[in-house]
Order: sequence, then structure tokens, then C-alpha cells
Amino acid sequence: MSDNLEENEDLEDAVEESVEEEKESTSDETENKEALVLEKLMEENAKLKDDYLRAFAEAENTKKRCQQEIEKNNKFAIANFAKNLLGVADNLQRAIDVASKEENPACEGLLKGVELTQNELTKVFDKFNIHKMDIMGTVFDPNYHQVVQEVPDKDKPAGTIVAEIQTGYMINDRILREAMVVVTKA
Repeated sequence: MSDNLEENEDLEDAVEESVEEEKESTSDETENKEALVLEKLMEENAKLKDDYLRAFAEAENTKKRCQQEIEKNNKFAIANFAKNLLGVADNLQRAIDVASKEENPACEGLLKGVELTQNELTKVFDKFNIHKMDIMGTVFDPNYHQVVQEVPDKDKPAGTIVAEIQTGYMINDRILREAMVVVTKA
């Protein structure tokens, strides 16, 4: 019987070892599966974080572009309206030029009224950053000037502006209207 007992004990030990090996292999497999799941979740988390950061950056860029467009539109929205008022400014200057040549006392009151009107228009232009170009004596620049006539002049270098036919205007840093000029030729 003692042989039977020993055999039973050996058998029980073998069963216990087998169960423990099974548990270890099962726990190893479970740990491997958990590690794989964890790795996949971490990769997915990294991808989602990257996607989020890209989307956030794109939204910020869009916001900045829209803000710049709004500022640009506000800055230059009145350009067409202002361009139409330039004719009024030109006519006021013509009236002042003609009335100042007259020596008639009746023209003095008219001249004063036209000058006051021109001053008011100039204040409005200044308020909206509309300014005359100061070009006399400068060198011709096709970005700002339009040549109407060339005249010979040996005293000045070729391309020097000697007369202004129509005043040029700028709104902020943009050209509202090119100046029509007379330049020297070689």
C-alpha cells in the first residue's frame, strides 16, 4: 500500500505541477494579450492626440486668416467710395486755382467757402488715412505714377517728375489713384 500511496502522491504532485504550468501559461498568455491591447491603446491615443493637435493648429490658422481678412476689409472697405470722392477733391482744387487768379472782390467769399470745404474734405481723408502723394521732383516710378507727357530738360536727370497733371492718392499703404505726371527725357 505504501507503493500506492507514493504513486498517489506522485500523481498528485504531477497534477499540481500540470495545473501550475497551465496557470502560468494562461497568465503569460493573458499578460501578452494585455500588453498587446495596452500597446494598441497607446498607439491609438498617440494618433488621436496628434490628430487633435493638427486640428487645433488648423483652427488657429483659420482664425488668424479670418482676422487678417476682416482687418484688411475694414482698412480698405471705403476704397471705392474714396476713389469716387477724389473727383470732388480735384474739382475743389480747380475752383480754388481759378478763384485765386480772379481779383474780383465777389470771388473772395466764394474762394473762402471753397477752401473751407476743401479743408473739411482733407480732414475726412486724414481720418480714413487717405493722403495725397508728394511727388514733385522725384524720379518716375511706374507703381505710383502714370506718364502723360515727356519734356526735354538737360538740367534734370531723365525720368524726373516736373509737373503733376492729376494728383495721386494713397489709402493706408495702397495706391488709391496713380498720379498723372510729366517727366523729363534724356
